[in-house]
Amino acid sequence: MSRDLNDLLTQSEETVQALIADGAETELLYEIEHHLASQDFTKLEKAAVELVKQGYHVDDADEFEDERGKRWFAFMAVTDAELDNDILNRQVREIAAIADECEVEYDGWGTLIEDDELDDEDLDDGEE
Repeated sequence: MSRDLNDLLTQSEETVQALIADGAETELLYEIEHHLASQDFTKLEKAAVELVKQGYHVDDADEFEDERGKRWFAFMAVTDAELDNDILNRQVREIAAIADECEVEYDGWGTLIEDDELDDEDLDDGEE
């Protein structure tokens, strides 16, 4: 049900590379938000329970309509991790397997980089 695992892993690695290129530090912990969705709330709830068992924090599900008017439910499974391809690829594999088992959609992960997480050098815009 989730996107192709190879596509998810490629997306994950590209995201890590882009964040590092933008000045994110690899040794810091970042809040990683994995995105799952389903039209069937019961299936999504099952996935949430499995992810909590694996140590993820699961937000309450949000309800929304897609562009065709179909009702969906979605939540984020959150954990703290370094920007390390091995760690994040392991998470992607783990969550994709749970998503497939529970028949829900997994769309990958994201994180927010706050200005104070970037090097001071990156923030001074080259002024000395």
